[in-house]
Amino acid sequence: MLTLKAAGLLDVDSDEIIRPGVIRVDGDKIVAVGGSPTSGTDDEVLDLGDLILLPGLMDMEVNLLMGGRGENPGLSQVQDDPPTRVLRAVGNARRTLRAGFTTVRNLGLFVKTGGYLLDVALGKAIDAGWIEGPRVVPAGHAITPTGGHLDPTMFAAFMPGALELTVEEGIANGVDEIRKAVRYQIKHGAQLIKVCCSGGVMSLTGEAGAQHYSDEELRAIVDEAHRRGLRVAAHTHGAEAVKHAVACGIDCIEHGFLMDDEAIALLVEHDRFLVTTRRLAEAMDVSKAAPELQAKAAEMFPKARTSIKAAYEAGVKIAVGTDAPAIPHGRNADELVTLVDWGMPPAAVLKAATVTAAELINAADRGRLAEGLLADIIGVPGDPLSDISVTQNVKFVMKGGQVYVNKN
Repeated sequence: MLTLKAAGLLDVDSDEIIRPGVIRVDGDKIVAVGGSPTSGTDDEVLDLGDLILLPGLMDMEVNLLMGGRGENPGLSQVQDDPPTRVLRAVGNARRTLRAGFTTVRNLGLFVKTGGYLLDVALGKAIDAGWIEGPRVVPAGHAITPTGGHLDPTMFAAFMPGALELTVEEGIANGVDEIRKAVRYQIKHGAQLIKVCCSGGVMSLTGEAGAQHYSDEELRAIVDEAHRRGLRVAAHTHGAEAVKHAVACGIDCIEHGFLMDDEAIALLVEHDRFLVTTRRLAEAMDVSKAAPELQAKAAEMFPKARTSIKAAYEAGVKIAVGTDAPAIPHGRNADELVTLVDWGMPPAAVLKAATVTAAELINAADRGRLAEGLLADIIGVPGDPLSDISVTQNVKFVMKGGQVYVNKN
């Protein structure tokens, strides 16, 4: 048994720092919280000094298969074969874990893979202990219509036809193709379904907020996923698209930059989730993008600030997500800082990165420092309730009882 001894620990339910911070770990589980830091002679004590212990943080929107060192975003779509993309993800996964994020949702491949679900394979390799990384909840291939957001031809307009994908790889039109695409992802290990309900900043065609799929098509996606016990996450920016997505049964809205008060009220009424991704509105470099994409960013990014504050104040269930590599892998905590800067209290942001994220993925075994839960524990050099920026400087990372970082 291992006893962690620190200056304090965060109780995310009471929004308090409990001092001192004492946690006992046996195997991959927390077996006791609190009490005396001294223990029996059979226990190993790890003294973490002045650190404050937190539950492992969670990022509900990443793509570990994209971004990273040495990538040319414009060319990697056509230059990276599946093995190269997986090898690129190894470094991204390691950086993410060492930044204190012990669970992520990988939200949708949109590359040529021959149908293989690379994020499923990545998660299996991490779980087997072959490589370092967070626990991965994979979505497989994102479901989108021809020419829709995340149809990868939008990234390779200079090479028409170079990235035409199959139904199995997520390009689906009409109810029959949609059902086939969703069933394929589930068959090969997807644990949720990602769909594109509207355009986005990087969509070369149409307005960023325009609804992509018809209501009939959206209901087919939801029907297939829900019958198999999977939730559906929807890339959605426009207010009307959000309203239609909620009405059709979508469980989680990604981004929602252009939401209005009515769309926000529907999220509350139907008990749906919103994943934040606000840091990219400050940090995403679009200076080299096409003029029409820069114009979309100029319209959407300022509205991202007001819509997240309104959603929080209305009582929307908010979970943290970064859309990395829209911001760099390993800088995931920048999202927490932005959310506080934009009006959310630190305690609410920490809940969004722990207990609400755990609820979103139906994971009752993490998100708190509590007896019986997974020993996913991080340490930061200060009180995050008074200074959220300490989450950008993680000094200790444990996942499943194994220590990956100890800079104390």
